[in-house]
Amino acid sequence: MFTGIIEEIGTVKEFILNSNTARITVECDKVLENTKIGDSIAINGVCQTVVNMKKKSFTSDISAETLKVTNFQFIRQGDKVNLERAMSLNERIGGHVVLGHVDSIAKLDEINKAQEFYELVFELTPEALKYVIQKGSITINGVSLTVADINDNKITVAIIPHTFENTNFSSLSIGRIVNIETDVFAKYIEKFILNKKVISTISEDFLKENGFA
Repeated sequence: MFTGIIEEIGTVKEFILNSNTARITVECDKVLENTKIGDSIAINGVCQTVVNMKKKSFTSDISAETLKVTNFQFIRQGDKVNLERAMSLNERIGGHVVLGHVDSIAKLDEINKAQEFYELVFELTPEALKYVIQKGSITINGVSLTVADINDNKITVAIIPHTFENTNFSSLSIGRIVNIETDVFAKYIEKFILNKKVISTISEDFLKENGFA
């Protein structure tokens, strides 16, 4: 579990694509502190297991499913990636609850600067958009953000200078693909409502007709 507060920007040292899986090695520094093999590090918001470590890098194996649903399919050597170690329960949650389970990818449509702040507009898939509300939380490339506006299938997020400069947002260009993780609580609420609708259709006559009474 993560918080969406990026600790460090890493650089992709090596990306080996196999038939339907991949292996990524990321150069970094801070996130290696107190990290051991088997620990989790989020790369652009994707929870990955550390399978190998060196003094200034770590390596993870990427599954076929992860390749299919994340922007890892577009990653190349030299790319900048956002990094965050798994949260510790004795620390403050500065962002929101982030699982590191990416729902979909999205395209960066606009970058606008309003005084010192930046407004980024992303085009989302319908599947992701249904879990997004104005002023709600969303994770983009592993960064916990607040949705400032929704217009059709596009969302706008306002990014403070510190976040822009200390994440890979500063290296993004129009058309780049990012990872999206929507608020997990929205998914639970949807499931609860759907299940409640199913339960409400069960009547005494229904039970009799299906041999329960």
